[in-house]
Amino acid sequence: MQHTVETVSFDMFDTLLVRRTHDPDLVKLPVARFISNLARAEGFDWNWREVQLLRDDIENAMRALTGESYDDHEARYPVFMQETLEKIFGEVADASLLDLVTQYEMQMENAMLVPRTVIVEWLKELARAGKRVLVISDIYLPAEHLKILLEHAGILEHVEQVFSSADNFLAKASGRTYPEIAAKLGLAANKWLHVGDNPISDGFRPSEHGIQALVLQDPEEYRRKAIAARQFFYSTRRPFWKGRALQQLMAPIEAENIPRSPMYIEGYNFFGPLISMFVHFVAERCREKNISKLFFLSREGWMFKQVWEKTIPLLYPDGRLPEIDYLHVSRQALAGASCAHEGLTQEKADIVFLPPGNRSFRDVCRVFSLDPETMVSYLTQHNLELDSTLSPAHDGFSVENRRAFEHLVRNSAFQQEVMRQSKDSNQALLRYLESLGLFQHENVALVDIGWLGTIQRFFYSAIKQRSDRPILHGMLFGASRGIVFPTTTDNYIEGLIFDRDRFDFASSAILYARDLFEEACRAPYPTLNAYRLNSDGSHQLVFRQMDDDIGKGEQNQDTHYADLQQAVLDAADRFAAASAVVTQGTAGYRPWIHYLLVSKLAFPQRHEIKSISHLHHLDDFHGANTPRRSRRPKILHNPWEVLGWKQVWACLTLRWQFRKHLKDMINR
Repeated sequence: MQHTVETVSFDMFDTLLVRRTHDPDLVKLPVARFISNLARAEGFDWNWREVQLLRDDIENAMRALTGESYDDHEARYPVFMQETLEKIFGEVADASLLDLVTQYEMQMENAMLVPRTVIVEWLKELARAGKRVLVISDIYLPAEHLKILLEHAGILEHVEQVFSSADNFLAKASGRTYPEIAAKLGLAANKWLHVGDNPISDGFRPSEHGIQALVLQDPEEYRRKAIAARQFFYSTRRPFWKGRALQQLMAPIEAENIPRSPMYIEGYNFFGPLISMFVHFVAERCREKNISKLFFLSREGWMFKQVWEKTIPLLYPDGRLPEIDYLHVSRQALAGASCAHEGLTQEKADIVFLPPGNRSFRDVCRVFSLDPETMVSYLTQHNLELDSTLSPAHDGFSVENRRAFEHLVRNSAFQQEVMRQSKDSNQALLRYLESLGLFQHENVALVDIGWLGTIQRFFYSAIKQRSDRPILHGMLFGASRGIVFPTTTDNYIEGLIFDRDRFDFASSAILYARDLFEEACRAPYPTLNAYRLNSDGSHQLVFRQMDDDIGKGEQNQDTHYADLQQAVLDAADRFAAASAVVTQGTAGYRPWIHYLLVSKLAFPQRHEIKSISHLHHLDDFHGANTPRRSRRPKILHNPWEVLGWKQVWACLTLRWQFRKHLKDMINR
C-alpha cells in the first residue's frame, strides 16, 4: 500500500499522540483553576467550577451557531476562550491575557500527550521516502496550536501541513474536510491514504471520497484508558484512590516504557511520588502563609529544589510563589556559627551526645569547631579532661562528670572563649546569607529532610541577634522530634509527611528508614564543613575533602543511587500534570501516602530492601566511639539497617516489629 500512494494523512489524537487521560476534557480543569486564581487576584470572585461551566456554555453556544451554517458543529478555541475571559475580567481581558491562558493550556496538553512510537516512526519513514505527509484533526484547537503540540513531540518537521476543523468548520466527521484539502493541495484521491482510529471519521468518510483508509484498533490502549477511567471515578468518591489515579496517569507508556533497573523502579514508583507530594505540600503552605522566600537546605534540599522546579510552576501557573534558592548548610557548619552570641548552651551541648558514637569533650569540640587545646585549662578547673566520659552510653560515665560538665557550661570565661572562636564563622555565615537576600524578606521558609530540626535550631541561634531577621517557617519532610524544638513566634518547624506532634501512625513508618530517605535525596557533592571569613571580610564555603575512605564511600554511594535519583526526577516531570488533573490541592493524598509508607517500609520484601538499601551513610555528628553493648541499638528491630542473614531474620519478625512500633508511638 505504501508504494502506491503519494500522500498519507494522519489523525492526530489517539493515532500520532496518545493521551495519558481517558477523557481529554480533564485537561480543562487545571486551566479553569488557573483562570479562577487570576480572576481572584484581580478582585473578581469566580471559583474554578463557575469558570468551567461558563467556558462550556460559551463553547456549546458557538457549536450551535456554526451548526446553523455548516454540517459540523465545530468551535474555535481563541474565539470562545476570548469571550469567556471577557465575561470574567471585563476590560482587563486583552490579547495578552488570552495568550497567557493559551500558553498554559498548551503546556498542560503537552504534558499529557505521548507520541505513539510505531506510528510516528512510520510517519518519519514516509517523509524520508518523499511522501506528502499531512495531519488532520477534528478539534477546537486551530492548526497553529496543533503545530505547537506536534513540535513538542518532535513530529512537526516531518509534516507538510496541519489541518484543523477549528479553522474552517469542515470536519472529518462529516467528510467535508477531505475534498476541501484535496482541492487546496491538488491531491489525487486514489493515491491518498488516511490513517486514524475512528471507524467513521477516519474510515468510512475518507472511503466515501475514494481515499484509502487504515483504521487502527488497539485493545491494550482501550484497556489502559478503561483502568484510568475507573480509578479516576473512584478518586472522586474516596480519597485513597486519588493517589492511585495519580500514579496511573504517571505510568510510563509507549517509548517511555522500557526495561529499568530495580533501583529505578523504586525511585519512580515510591520515592518520586512521595517527594513530589512533599514539595506540593510545601508550595501550598507557602501560598497559605504568603511566604516570599524559600530556601532548600543541606544536601537533601538539592533534590527537593529540582523537584520543585519540575512540578510547581505547572501546578501554580498564576505565579503566586516564593523566590527559591539553595542554601549550603550542615549541622557541622552551623553548630560553631551558632555559638558566636550566646555561647555553648546546655541545650546545644546535650545535642552532641544524642548520637551514641559521641563520648567526651573532644566530640563537643569536633561538633562546634572548637580548638581542644585552648579548652584544657577550663576543663581542669572543673576536674575534667578532654577524654572524660560525658555520655551515659559509654563505659566510664559518672554523675560527677556530668555535673562538672554542667558547671563548665555555666563558666562565663569558658563561654567568652567559645564565642571568640565562633565569631569569624558566624560573620562568614551572615555574609553568605546577605548575599542570598535572606534579610530582605519578612517570611522565609526553610525546607529540609528533618528530623530533629537541629539545622534550623542552629541557624536561628546564629542570626537571632539581627533585628532584621525574618520569621523562619521550617518545613520538614519528617519531624521525629527526638528532642523538644525551641518553638517561638518567629521560629518553628512542622513535618509535612510525618510529624510526631500529630498522631499519624501510618506516616510514622518513615522512622523505619530515615537514612534511606537522606541518601535517596542527597546531593552528589561533598558536605559543607565550615563558613570561613577571609582577611578581606568576604566569606568562603569550606567543603569536606573526598580523598579519604569516607569520601570514596560517598562517591560509591552516588553511583549506587544514580538510577534512583534519575527516576525521582523523571517521576517529577509527570507528577505535576497528573496532579493538576486528578485533584485540587493536596488534601486527598494522605491515604495514599499512608499506604505507600506502610507497605514499603514497615512490611518490605527482602528483594526490595536489597535493591534500595544504602551502602554508606555519613553522619558528621556521629563520633567514632563504640557505646557499651547494653546501649547499642537493637539490630533486629529494623530490617533496613542490617545486612546478610540478620536481614533475613529481621524480615521474618516484621509483624512483631510493627506491634512494637505501634506501642512505642502510643507511649510517646
